[in-house]
Amino acid sequence: MVGVSGASGTPYAAAVLRGLLAAGLPVDLVLSRAARLTLLDETGIAWHDVAWQQPLERWLSAPLGEPVPDAAATSPPARPAQPVVPAPPVLPASPAEPAEPAEPAEPAEPAEPAEPATLAAAVETLVTVHASGNLAAPTSSGSYRTHGMIVVPASTACLAGIALGLSKDLLQRSADVTLKEGRRLVVVPREMPYTGATLRHMLTLHDAGAVVAPASPGFYAGARTAADLVDFVAGRVLDAAGVDHALFRRWTGELGHARRPDQAARRTG
Repeated sequence: MVGVSGASGTPYAAAVLRGLLAAGLPVDLVLSRAARLTLLDETGIAWHDVAWQQPLERWLSAPLGEPVPDAAATSPPARPAQPVVPAPPVLPASPAEPAEPAEPAEPAEPAEPAEPATLAAAVETLVTVHASGNLAAPTSSGSYRTHGMIVVPASTACLAGIALGLSKDLLQRSADVTLKEGRRLVVVPREMPYTGATLRHMLTLHDAGAVVAPASPGFYAGARTAADLVDFVAGRVLDAAGVDHALFRRWTGELGHARRPDQAARRTG
């Protein structure tokens, strides 16, 4: 499960979601009320818990730092009407020899079912969205089986709510269920600096078994763009959640390896 709170950092959430979908994993997704405002501010996308598929596809497919087109702008333009040209007269066909009967075609082997090949197909088949106010959603119960939960980004208010067990909305309740069931909970704070209260809340979560993974990108992987840094953070979050990915180049022990020309070409190619 993925929970998105109202902290700045929606690109981190998008990168984590893309990584989970690329791994073919089903995702239960919940956005807090504050997260909708942050998503609107950072991307221009208005989120709807009912008609969520198109906003989610636009969010996950938007390049970092570029404006997200309106939904209407993504629809193909109507083709202009073509002038009507009269058809040439049809001439009588000359007699032809009868064609030989075609040999019967061999029966085709049944095709294997295809995995989702596009983002739209992955969103449709793997993602389930729950309203943040729906405390009757499946993820609010420990009997609903999940592999764990990622809260990205995690605001300080969200951290406090989970640490104190407030369960004021579905995101916090689902995180509380994840902890009480002994499943893996990864929280990704995106804030600086931290107050003493927030640090104590993070320590409480750590002691309860959660992984506290602040959104702190590393530079040894040879990042060249902001998107590379976002993918690094998302990759480390997926590492903490036990999900395979290929979002960044891992450390090999060789100094300067990421600056080699062949490695730079691999990143840009």
